[in-house]
Amino acid sequence: MAGDFHNTISKAVRPENTAERLSKYHTSQGRSKEEYASTVKAFYNLVTDFCERGWGKSIHFALMEPGVSFEESIANHEYFLGEAMGLKPGMKVLDVGCGVGGPQRALAKKFGASIVGLNINEYQLGKCSVYNQEASLEHLCSLLHGDFLNIPAEDGSFDAAYHIEAMCHAPDKAAAYAEIFRVLRPGAVFTGYDVCMTPLYDDGNPEHRELKEANEYFSSLPEIASFKEVNDSLRAVGFELIEARDRALDGDPRTPWYGPLEGGSLNLRSFSRTAIGRKVFSAALHVLEGLRAVPKGSSEARKIVNIVADSLVAAARLGIVTPMYYHKARKPG
Repeated sequence: MAGDFHNTISKAVRPENTAERLSKYHTSQGRSKEEYASTVKAFYNLVTDFCERGWGKSIHFALMEPGVSFEESIANHEYFLGEAMGLKPGMKVLDVGCGVGGPQRALAKKFGASIVGLNINEYQLGKCSVYNQEASLEHLCSLLHGDFLNIPAEDGSFDAAYHIEAMCHAPDKAAAYAEIFRVLRPGAVFTGYDVCMTPLYDDGNPEHRELKEANEYFSSLPEIASFKEVNDSLRAVGFELIEARDRALDGDPRTPWYGPLEGGSLNLRSFSRTAIGRKVFSAALHVLEGLRAVPKGSSEARKIVNIVADSLVAAARLGIVTPMYYHKARKPG
């Protein structure tokens, strides 16, 4: 079964009709906040395999330290949250928006805590389940199909909670935080990294505004929040905000967090992340699609992934967006 998920470029898309998935993604664009779930599902049905092929099973950014590998940097970024939550054996922890479970497995293995991955996307949950079994971590890693605006769990069910670039999809920050607050026990910590516009963002600047809107549209996001909106929303639902800062500023300027999207390494996976690599892979998919070696719509789907990456890099170079606005909050009690 795992073989269905690990393939060469000619099989880096699902066997289903990608054109149909692409159509659903386009149809979902521009929907109201109330219909955000359909948009998010369509987006991740379309891009998950492409992202995993180039990025790995932890589909998020991280501080890139000189002399530290991409994989180590990703893991360290996750372990930082584990330390912030004080994870230890016996704790029950909620991973909000777990993706295909890379962080879930990494934290469970390192800290021995039981991690419950919440995800609205059934395709990602299916992959996550297989990967958890392959890692022999079923005793620590479990899954929960649901929406973070309506978490299917009892009040006070968890000893801690975290997210990594997942809450940016919430159409109502306060409503999502309120649900997390509800399912945490008193005294529990909620931490994570959110995608935010930085204080350098100027809505009156046409270039800034165009990049922000491009990132929102192609990544199926509601309006990207400011630091203040995250802080205010956490406090509004009752959390005590312990710490909040942009961890991207902790990084070395020589190795920015968006560096993996720009290049610097020659192995196949890292090359596929770069601007040149993205173009090469898109061209290859176009040829393979013509040969019917990949599903119809594969090349256009890859183009969407490329637009997302290019828009993000352009905004990052201007310093107006960050994927790692770190927050640590506690439920009183």
